[in-house]
This record gives sequence, structure tokens and C-alpha cells, in this order.
Amino acid sequence: MPEHQSATVTLVLGGVRSGKSRLAQRIAERAERVTFVATAERHDDAEMHAKIERHRADRPPSWATIEEPLYLARTIQEAGKDSDVLLIDCLTLFASNLLESCGENAEQLQSHIDQLCLALSNAPCSVILVSNEVGSGVVPAYQLGRRFRDLVGEINQRVASAADSVFLMVAGLPFPLKGSIPAEVWS
Repeated sequence: MPEHQSATVTLVLGGVRSGKSRLAQRIAERAERVTFVATAERHDDAEMHAKIERHRADRPPSWATIEEPLYLARTIQEAGKDSDVLLIDCLTLFASNLLESCGENAEQLQSHIDQLCLALSNAPCSVILVSNEVGSGVVPAYQLGRRFRDLVGEINQRVASAADSVFLMVAGLPFPLKGSIPAEVWS
């Protein structure tokens, strides 16, 4: 990002395989020093491993990578000092990690979300966040699924409120909900 530009927050939402990570990466590629923050935890799941490897291969080799499943606020403040842009992919897995870590502790869940939003409002660099839009589907049949859906929805709303720009990806096409897509990103 050019030096004269101030730090911005961008949220890219969409369904599975909608192109949200690709758009976020194209926005981030305009910056010189990019740090990719992965919220996925390493699992023995072959499908997840393949997805992580695909995303890793799509990123420029010059980008730094940090794996942080829970403490995004701290990562924004610390890694942001040495970056022009932090690309956090994704808030959906962050929500899953929070549910696993905090369980039924609503106060602890809210604390993580509050800290994230505070860190975004004071970020030392621009931040791009990727998340799934999970509220348009079928209501999950199980309580944990509904808690997950509700938590992702709350995180998305809170981050969207703090963001300068919000884009919804549908079938690989970006729809600006707040702000505008830079011409050089999608021309």
C-alpha cells in the first residue's frame, strides 16, 4: 500500500468456494509487506490439509505466514508493526476455534470478539479479513451447529461495523456492501 494511505479494514464475505480468498489476496497484493494470518489448526484431515496446501501455493512466496487460531487481537498489534497488510483467513475457523476453546463461556467468547474489534480499530497496518456468510443456509439441526452459525454471524456483524469496506462474493463476483473495490484489483 502506498505510504500516504492510512490503515484500513476490509471484510470479504461469501459462501464456500465463492472466491473470497482470491479477492482478499488480490487486494493484499497491492502492498509490499504482507503477512498472512492463518486461523486453521493443523489436523490429520486430508481434505483440510489439501485446502491449506492449495491456499499456501496460491500466495506469493515473499509473504510472511503466521498460524494463529485464537489470539487475533494480539497478532494484529504485534505482526502489524512489521507489515503493510495483514490478511486474516478466516474468521469462520476462528469462530470454530473459539467454540472449542471457550466452550459455554459466553463471557470469554465476547472478550475475544471485543479484543478483535478493538485491535482492528487501532491496527498499525491495513487488515483484510475473510469469513463465510453462514446465515443464508438451512438452520442447523443441532445446538452446536446453531451456536456456531450465531457466533460467526455475530463476528461478521461486529467486524463489518468496524470495517471501512465490506464485499460479498457470489460465484466469483464481488458485490460491494460498504466502500468500493479498488479498480486495479478487479479490472
